[in-house]
Amino acid sequence: MEQLYGTGVALVTPFQKDGSVDVEALRRVVRYSIDGGIDYLVVLGTTGESVTLNQEEKKLVIRTVIDENKGSLPLVIGIGGNNTSLLVEELRNADLGAFDAVLSVSPYYNKPTQEGIYQHYKLLASVSPKPIILYNVPGRTGSNILPSTVVRLAQDCPNIIAIKEACGNMEQIRQLLKEVPAGFYVISGDDSTALPTVVEGGIGVISVLAQGMPVEMSKMMQLGLNGNHEDAFQLHHALSPGMNLIFEEGNPAGIKAIFESLGISTAVVRLPLIEATPALKARIADFVRSFAVSI
Repeated sequence: MEQLYGTGVALVTPFQKDGSVDVEALRRVVRYSIDGGIDYLVVLGTTGESVTLNQEEKKLVIRTVIDENKGSLPLVIGIGGNNTSLLVEELRNADLGAFDAVLSVSPYYNKPTQEGIYQHYKLLASVSPKPIILYNVPGRTGSNILPSTVVRLAQDCPNIIAIKEACGNMEQIRQLLKEVPAGFYVISGDDSTALPTVVEGGIGVISVLAQGMPVEMSKMMQLGLNGNHEDAFQLHHALSPGMNLIFEEGNPAGIKAIFESLGISTAVVRLPLIEATPALKARIADFVRSFAVSI
């Protein structure tokens, strides 16, 4: 788990104007994150628009990230969904040799009970060749993994090592941190709760903003992990407008607008998502240009 301390980024999948995967832009995104001091990379998560990629495109994204990373940083792959048996087959058959862990989102749309969530993850853990990070994001899935369910999974499944917690509720996060057993870790799944989660005992964040502002986000998280909370919160407050801006019209439209402003990739997303409006793009570009924290 030391490899997953600090700042991970949920990588975007850049597209060309015609909507095809932009391999060279993806290389630039990976390099920008590495050069900016990010601690690990997450491939094919929600921010990567994985649900709109076909199997060949997913393989292309994986190959590109592995090749550009060149072993520099730990890699986590997103493998999740709401068809448990299909995920079992994917975990059994996937070549996960380059990856350190699997990030698996809680089943969405089906709205399983807590017992259903428990049984889903228990089965995945029994077949996964890599450690599993739970991913709780009720705003997207329609159901909430309660702390009691996380504790059961942590106790019963040695292969489940952490949770990416994006419930947005610091009370729930505090309860979770108090109740999980030693050796099980909590990672913030929201930029806005990243530093508060670390202050309460979490080990870091899987961030969206950090791939667009890697130096600043990485510094904030390291300050927090090192106990320098005053300086960390100064950075947090300075970054907060950016955290809000990039989600104003949905993710990853906002972070792709940052990359467009930096000249790293286009802002193209795939339907049913649409690009950020020109007005929001302008505000995002202004924020990036005017950010004046000494690093």
